[in-house]
Amino acid sequence: MKKTLLASAIAAATFSGAVMAQESNMPTVYGNIQYAIAHDNFDGGPSTVDHFDNGTTLGVSHDHEIAPGITGFLKVELEGINADDKAASNGIDSLDEAYIGVKGDSFGQVWVGSDDSTYESAIDKIVNFYEVATLNLGGSYDTGEGDLVQYLSPSFGGLKLGAAVQINGDGDANNAKKSYPYQLAAIYSADALELAFAMDSNDGGDEYSGNGGSINNENTYGLRATYSMGDLSLTGQYQTRKDVADVFGLQGVYALGSNQFSLAYEMQTADDAADTETTTVTLQALHNLSDHMYVYFEGYLGGGDEVYAYDVDGDGTNDGVTDERSIASVGAVYYF
Repeated sequence: MKKTLLASAIAAATFSGAVMAQESNMPTVYGNIQYAIAHDNFDGGPSTVDHFDNGTTLGVSHDHEIAPGITGFLKVELEGINADDKAASNGIDSLDEAYIGVKGDSFGQVWVGSDDSTYESAIDKIVNFYEVATLNLGGSYDTGEGDLVQYLSPSFGGLKLGAAVQINGDGDANNAKKSYPYQLAAIYSADALELAFAMDSNDGGDEYSGNGGSINNENTYGLRATYSMGDLSLTGQYQTRKDVADVFGLQGVYALGSNQFSLAYEMQTADDAADTETTTVTLQALHNLSDHMYVYFEGYLGGGDEVYAYDVDGDGTNDGVTDERSIASVGAVYYF
């Protein structure tokens, strides 16, 4: 799961490091270690406490001037280190991001590879904001983060346009059909307000890019508005897909010195015979210990119409279902 605060911090560190790196044409190396402990309780069911690696990564980035006003760039980010358990870790064993591209003030930027998709970056902010994010409700879009060709325009009076296409070729092992799912987005910024609209065609094959099978070929549409007032920012977002679900979310984030506080409410209504509802309330309190380390507490309260299934004996079979689930977690992150 992407972490908004961590991603922003790393981006800032990468940018400052890139200035020195560009002088010597050396790449910038960055990374983090993330630990968390969570108490997970199903009402009327099991209750567990676990310590885990919450997304430790190691990355390399580089950029250089191709011609005046045109920059080439690269990024590779690896994960799967399992930093909490030496016995269970095989080192780095999975890929998070890998792409190359070019950018310029006059034409924007285009990049190719594995990265957060155009739709996700524009719309799905709340689920990507939180650290543990077990109960947060993301949108129902299928296009994964691999084999993407993406474009983001420069700003036209505050308006940026984005597009992405995923190239599902004949040789993709997990692809059931050749297809070219695409995404479109428009992001408008004016002073403290940012508005975003995006769609995903959901035309990908089964189990492509690790995103699971396609539910149907109906489009996903999303709308987001974020308003920033100094240390306080408010976000509302709505996502819908015919015959799947409607997802609505509200979030407030308040920064107070080295502290950050956030509260979010999310609701999903399934497009089924019962209009099954799932709700989540998320609370976060985060403290920056330094420029390279922070700690946090997150609490989650999930409700709904008997939507939380649990497996008591770990045999892969659901042993029960409940309408309430709660999670309390604490964690620490060190990044460079």
